[in-house]
Amino acid sequence: MEILSKLFGSEVKVKIMRLFLFNPDKVFSVSDVVDRVKSNHSKVRREISILEKIDFVKRRTSQKSRSGYGFAMNMQFPYLLPLQNFLINSEPLQSKELIKRITKLGSIKIVIVAGVFIQEPESRADILIVGDGVKKSMLENIMKDLEAEIGKELKYAYFTTEDFKYRVSMFDKLTRDILDYPHKKILNKLGIV
Repeated sequence: MEILSKLFGSEVKVKIMRLFLFNPDKVFSVSDVVDRVKSNHSKVRREISILEKIDFVKRRTSQKSRSGYGFAMNMQFPYLLPLQNFLINSEPLQSKELIKRITKLGSIKIVIVAGVFIQEPESRADILIVGDGVKKSMLENIMKDLEAEIGKELKYAYFTTEDFKYRVSMFDKLTRDILDYPHKKILNKLGIV
């Protein structure tokens, strides 16, 4: 993210651009964007204003917004395809950074990434975490932070070590779908093949 934020001027701008690129059919109020990218209102407002001036986003009417309008991706933006290829297909987070954040949760045994992390949009989950002693609230906070950085709502699953081993032995559909289809094991202390 550091390289992209320097390239595009700010981390907030990159987060906002990714949010609109990953959700091209949605209309977001400024408040929605503030919540999604986890930044302050004035920074978000300034960046959206810049993006609106260059026609990256368009103002749309919205019943959800107090002001009566929101912003949506301009599908006619001349550099839409190259930006999608660049921002969506670039690795959202380095594996080391992701492991560093997730291992703070507890005794983590497995971290498997798929979906948005490996450019496989059809994947059932973006991230699978297996470990013990994980507080649900901490896990949810980390996932919300990741969603803010990536610009997309993440599909994730968490299992205790015992539950995961049981699910694998019973050929559980979710675990099979993750393990049998494209994925990347970035932490594998259980030796899952």
